[in-house]
Amino acid sequence: MARKTHMNEFACSKLAMPKFGFSPSEARVLSRLRTPIRIQRYLDSIDYNLGRREDACLSPRMVLRNGKANCIEGAIFAAAALRFHGHPPLVVDLTAVRDDDHVIAVFKRFGHWGAVAKSKYTGLRYREPIHRNIRELALSYFEDYFNPAGQKTLRSFSAPVDLSMFDYANWMTTEKSIFFMAEHLVGVKHRSLLTRGMVRNLGKVNPIQREAGELEMRRARLAQRR
Repeated sequence: MARKTHMNEFACSKLAMPKFGFSPSEARVLSRLRTPIRIQRYLDSIDYNLGRREDACLSPRMVLRNGKANCIEGAIFAAAALRFHGHPPLVVDLTAVRDDDHVIAVFKRFGHWGAVAKSKYTGLRYREPIHRNIRELALSYFEDYFNPAGQKTLRSFSAPVDLSMFDYANWMTTEKSIFFMAEHLVGVKHRSLLTRGMVRNLGKVNPIQREAGELEMRRARLAQRR
């Protein structure tokens, strides 16, 4: 019986499921994303948003409508999907040097943390809920977090940020840019992952790891040309 309860931990009664302003068709899509891994598979199935406007950020509704998402849009979408099924909409901001930051949606199961994410880099996506704390979860991204020069760039992480603080702006269903959420994440407190000595002794990723990590980036660029 206990096992059945665990298996249904991310399931939610359709009668009790709040819609958060989503249309019936949008709610049907979200209702199918009952678990973190299903949310991840959905993010993997849509294109990476390579839009060049720095002040633009698609809401979960617009991700559903456009069928594409970048890193932060994917994390916010995942947080909304998790919330749709009864879990808090939490994201963590990962910061880097000489590289882009990365945002992940986090969830807790069996007392351990996991993550759902969208990235151009193959290794910066899903994490199983096996990490005892957020620092452990953030560190799991370290080896796969590198820039085009092959430098390992991840340096710090934030505590989980509850996106329900932005409910006043209808962040899940607005058709306007939600870039203000990205701006908020930049300003939250971050904790360092490495000491100065560790940073001085970092090596570069090896060619095989680099090639594997950049597979999705090449696919995203090909999709943009179509």
